[in-house]
Amino acid sequence: MRYPVSTMVLAALVGLLTACTRPAEEAATKSTTPAVATVNGKPISTEFFDEFVAAATGQPPADATPEQKSQLLDQLLNMSVAAQAAETDGLAKDPKVQARLEMVRLQVLAEAASQKFMKAHPSTDAEIKAEYDTQVAAMPKEYLARHMLVESKETAESLIRELQAGGDFAALAKKESKDEASAAKGGELDWFRLDHMVKPFSDAVLALQKGETTQAPVQSRFGWHVIRLEDVRSPAAPAFDEVKDRVDMLVQRKKLQAHLEELRKGANVQKNL
Repeated sequence: MRYPVSTMVLAALVGLLTACTRPAEEAATKSTTPAVATVNGKPISTEFFDEFVAAATGQPPADATPEQKSQLLDQLLNMSVAAQAAETDGLAKDPKVQARLEMVRLQVLAEAASQKFMKAHPSTDAEIKAEYDTQVAAMPKEYLARHMLVESKETAESLIRELQAGGDFAALAKKESKDEASAAKGGELDWFRLDHMVKPFSDAVLALQKGETTQAPVQSRFGWHVIRLEDVRSPAAPAFDEVKDRVDMLVQRKKLQAHLEELRKGANVQKNL
């Protein structure tokens, strides 16, 4: 089984390139684990290889099979000889290569700092429940309405006058509306959210109270509408326990974002763009 080289694997390559620029003895002394291989005298430590395996597989190194580890070691050796060749050719001094290496280094350090912060600031049950309540309260309402769709403003105005005189909306919709799907049901639409409708229709519905009918025709790209709002409801929210983990992640992201904003406020940042 082959594994794609992920961003974290590229980050491992950054470390490998850095090690290639040091004497082999220095790289070896900084490692606390034995080498799994050497490339032109430069060691690849077990610690480094474990990080590479974790980055490539997304699981603890101990969970990788011997076959997987063998394949990944071959991949790492290929990357190592390629990196050393790049060093020999002077590619590490290329401005574009240096920028890419620095970008990956920056990403890895930022991720490490974020993980450290989140580990030190776990969400409390109260914070998670409060965020859950906020998200539930923000869920878009759903609307049940009837409408008649006709081709002209004059026809729509005539239908409104009939309704004001006591006409039956459902009967008129079945007879006059050119929206065949809803006309067959007396003009009734399925429950919908406002953002699922064209804006003129949504705006008209939002302005109505339950049981009210538009007093003027509503024009959209489909034609002219006469609309009656039947009911409004809040959508059923998932049970707290079902989404607790996802809400926890949201709380953590918000905490991290606030932390980063505070760090930025305290930093000497100058934008030149």
